[in-house]
Amino acid sequence: MSVERFDRLFIGGEWVAPRAAGRIASIDPSTEDVWAEVASADAADVEDAVAAARAAMAGPWGRTAPTERGALIARFADLVRRDAARLAEIESRDNGKPLRDTLGEVQRAADWLTFFAGAADKVNGEQIPYRPDALAYTRLEPVGVVAAILPWNSPISLASWKLGPGLAAGNVMILKPAEQTPASLLALAALAEEAGFPAGVVNVLPGDGAVGAALSAHPGVAKVSFTGSHETAIRIMQGASANLKRCSFECGGKSPFIVFADADFDRALSVATHSAFRSTGQSCSTASRIFVERPIYERFAAGLAERAKRIRPGPPFDPRTHIGPQTSAEQRDKTEAYIGLGHESGARLLAGGGRPEGLSRGYFVQPTVFADVDNRSRLAQEEIFGPVTAVMPFDGEEEAVSLANDTRYGLVGGLWTRDVSRAHRVAARIESGLVSVNTFRPVHFMLPYGGYKMSGIGRENGFDAIREFTETKTVVIDLSHAIPPDPFAD
Repeated sequence: MSVERFDRLFIGGEWVAPRAAGRIASIDPSTEDVWAEVASADAADVEDAVAAARAAMAGPWGRTAPTERGALIARFADLVRRDAARLAEIESRDNGKPLRDTLGEVQRAADWLTFFAGAADKVNGEQIPYRPDALAYTRLEPVGVVAAILPWNSPISLASWKLGPGLAAGNVMILKPAEQTPASLLALAALAEEAGFPAGVVNVLPGDGAVGAALSAHPGVAKVSFTGSHETAIRIMQGASANLKRCSFECGGKSPFIVFADADFDRALSVATHSAFRSTGQSCSTASRIFVERPIYERFAAGLAERAKRIRPGPPFDPRTHIGPQTSAEQRDKTEAYIGLGHESGARLLAGGGRPEGLSRGYFVQPTVFADVDNRSRLAQEEIFGPVTAVMPFDGEEEAVSLANDTRYGLVGGLWTRDVSRAHRVAARIESGLVSVNTFRPVHFMLPYGGYKMSGIGRENGFDAIREFTETKTVVIDLSHAIPPDPFAD
């Protein structure tokens, strides 16, 4: 197979060679072959990108009317839809997801951009009735240069979560893709260029962790928006502390999926299977801890295992494939290490636990189900980011809530019950930024999304996301003509 080359960075509206001529090899995780070589930025390129972004902010972009900003974002969305097939192909080669999944993600990315295009001229402050003889109001102003640091599981989709509200609010953006998936955001940058954004409004810098660290610490960057592990978020926050830049983080999860005995059994089982193994488990919101009320526990666990065994891992371009490989050898090895921990802890293996037969190459892992897992074990407490789920019994509502909240994460939670009162009671007590009832992880551009505890800071999506990319300025104008008394008079 020929190796594609993406040999330029996108900085200041131009395709430029990296200062140090660095390269990243992108490995197709389904074959373990290098499929692309991508230009890699360094600290000098970060300086160039920040300078270009700041020039755009001080220049034409800063003077662009909100409705005009929205029109540019809408044009960008249309181009993403037009080239969805090509973008999806690049993403599948980069991270190994089945083509139907990446195509759906790219199409949804266009929907996200369309929504925020419509929001661009609706970013309003408010008038405050401070005093009868004064006019007080707030302005929502862009924070400035935003560094958006992306993960490898859904680069284009999650880039739209940041580009949409960031651009709608009037900011300029520097995107840094993950080292494992460096190619697709460069293809996205070409569409931003075609859409007609002024030079420097959108910049893309593939590179390693040093590039992310340089962006996080740079005094010219006003905000970092990051999706990834909480360990990396902590390091970003430490770098960002040098100039107290704004940070928003969407980090990991260990999401509880609670099934009460009165639930719609078949529907809950079907959604649990999808939610546990979608994206090969490489999502921060997978149903990685499934709590089932004891009267239906054994039946549910057996049904989940039976369904897991029917899932077909395979290459991303095979239409028969249900899930792809892990995105890297490192991630596959990590998942297999957790499967080993499951055995050591005494959990009962019901399905999977190894590598699929017939796939001699690629970073594949079987969908794996453990039952009778100790909720305090590493298998239940630590984010695996692989196709492994833990099933545990509970007795009654109080124990369900206690087990669900017994984690350092709090991104997504779900519960299944026909009891409306219970649904409201439990939803109010689950420590998660998103709680769903009789469904799981309903993600939409209108719904705020983010985490409690170690799952992050701030919210993405909806108009809450706009506020993450703005500063609130209060303006007070005294309308009276009265001369105030002199406080220093005798």
